Amino acid sequence: QVELVESGGGLVQAGGSLRLSCAASGDTQCIRDMGWYRTAPGKERELVATISDDGSADYKDSVKDRFIISRDNTKNTVYLQMNSLKPEDAAVYYCRLVSGSGNYWGQGTQVTVSS
Repeated sequence: QVELVESGGGLVQAGGSLRLSCAASGDTQCIRDMGWYRTAPGKERELVATISDDGSADYKDSVKDRFIISRDNTKNTVYLQMNSLKPEDAAVYYCRLVSGSGNYWGQGTQVTVSS
């Protein structure tokens, strides 16, 4: 019902920046929360950041001073600006969307941080 297309992942050196994008298409009515999760090697999937339809954002403590989540409701797109990347940030990042029609996940985009 909803397709999430993620982009922006890649390889970056420690201290660098990346900007992830996730664009929703299909049945995009009544979108509420949008967010980013990640799964690092050997670790459970964890919430990185989420943003509600009123713009309220929440972050994992370790990224609060470095990452910024934002959304463009006219484009049904959520972004994650990641600055001062650390090797610990390396993971597959997944976009998540909650709407009146259900919950949806992107296929993931790989972020690799070299040290």
